[in-house]
Amino acid sequence: MNRRTFVQTIGALAPVSAFANELQAQQQQQQGKSVVISTWAGNTKANEQAWKQLLLNNNALDAVHQGVMVPEADPEDMSVGYGGLPDRDGIVTLDACIMDHLGNIGAVMAIEHIIHASSVARLVMEKTPHVQIVGDGALQFALENGFKKENLLTEKSRKAWQEWLKTSKYNPMTTMDEIQKSIEKNHDTIGMLAINSIQNISGACSTSGMAYKLHGRVGDSPIIGAGLYVDNEIGAATATGVGEEVVRICGSHTVVEAMRYGKSPEEACRIAIERLVKIKGEAYCKKVQIGFIALNKKGDIGCYSLVPNFTMAVRDENGSRVVQSKSIF
Repeated sequence: MNRRTFVQTIGALAPVSAFANELQAQQQQQQGKSVVISTWAGNTKANEQAWKQLLLNNNALDAVHQGVMVPEADPEDMSVGYGGLPDRDGIVTLDACIMDHLGNIGAVMAIEHIIHASSVARLVMEKTPHVQIVGDGALQFALENGFKKENLLTEKSRKAWQEWLKTSKYNPMTTMDEIQKSIEKNHDTIGMLAINSIQNISGACSTSGMAYKLHGRVGDSPIIGAGLYVDNEIGAATATGVGEEVVRICGSHTVVEAMRYGKSPEEACRIAIERLVKIKGEAYCKKVQIGFIALNKKGDIGCYSLVPNFTMAVRDENGSRVVQSKSIF
């Protein structure tokens, strides 16, 4: 090859090289920051498990699923899974939902005898044409798919229930005091969100519901749009606290829609809180707690609650930390 031919060849390759460099730059820009967030400071261990899974395969759905399984299996966590406080009849029933970046959803409600309700919810999403299965049907579905039937009522939860029976008036609203006690101990529903390095978002939510509830009661946690919502173009949100009030405002969907119109995650969470206060009034809202956490497509995060003491656990490349939520009161 003479000099002229060599120069011509290099000149012809230059645009290709420039295009390759531009493509590489675009791909690097698309590599966003990964983050895992969950409701309550007590769920840092769950975040760690989710983070490990995220590093392993960069799958946000696997991450949130593995994360919520941690408190589900923890008998000391009396608001989720095994060891959860029972209903007024002494029966532990669980609720859970899961949602991925493609809009696939699955949920179980009022399921008994299965520790990992989130795993059953994922099977509903992946193995059935349905999005929700409830009660005995959910249990039947779980058993048919290899889950083991177990007693979820621990001795600790049984004693707490028996103590409650001494003064119980069988009014579901009397359980607000129990919820506040639970909140003060940083124990309540786990809602978890994760975004991976290619900006795909997933979420999961799991709970044993309101302590000493009426049998069959279902709150916000397994309801897509209330306890959890993911829109991969915008972001995601999840909720905790008194489920009836989250359902009232379609809470998590409200948060995501606020982000759609340009609000930051924290601002969006506040907008949802303000909507409930407008509907129910300050006097009522000062007596209950709901909190939201959210993240957007950029990986920005935020939270907000009705009353103080709500926290958000965070895990990212900088390590684990807890964010104290702002509150409207």
